[in-house]
Amino acid sequence: MAAALPAPEIQLEDPLAHLPCSRIWEYRKGQVIYSREELSTSLYLVIDGKVKVCRTPQCGRQVVVDIYRTDEFFGKTAFLDSHLRDEPAAALEDNTKLMSWTTSEIEDIATRNPRLAIALLQIMAQRSINFGHRIESFSVETIARRLARTLVHFSEDTGQRNAEGGPVQMMSFTHELLAQYVGTSREIITIYMNQFWRKGYLDFPASGHTRRES
Repeated sequence: MAAALPAPEIQLEDPLAHLPCSRIWEYRKGQVIYSREELSTSLYLVIDGKVKVCRTPQCGRQVVVDIYRTDEFFGKTAFLDSHLRDEPAAALEDNTKLMSWTTSEIEDIATRNPRLAIALLQIMAQRSINFGHRIESFSVETIARRLARTLVHFSEDTGQRNAEGGPVQMMSFTHELLAQYVGTSREIITIYMNQFWRKGYLDFPASGHTRRES
């Protein structure tokens, strides 16, 4: 029987190659970008800073869907009916800068240039895979392991290594924000963060923000 041929490598499209520059909007830390009361009609691109997109289920405890960083798109729910848009977004840092395009602009450009639609579809497919991995983690892993995986994920995405083999300097994450991402309470996160600190896995100041992961 003939050996199966390897799947051809797919070239990922760059959506920025098909989008015009837009006005740059600037937000301060904690400022709401859109909410359930003020629905978005645009797709956003992070130029600088970080944005938190979250959900608030019936239990009332906020859940972080994801944190978006420079060169990442968010706001895809703008393409859905209003009753399905339950993911408010807020800036996590001062001087967070965003570009945005309305859904009608995106649809018009994609109609004339289908490569944009393919680029956005590829982004959504990759995020769907990532969310699937998170759901799997929620199903089979302990809170400690989910927290460790989250810290590794954020250190890879936002961290800076000061020296070869040295610790990674991360952005500040409150224990509350980590709890919203991991799916537990702030108190539980604090317990495990202290355990990680005592074992020498990470170092952080007494203010309760994660600073470094080794």
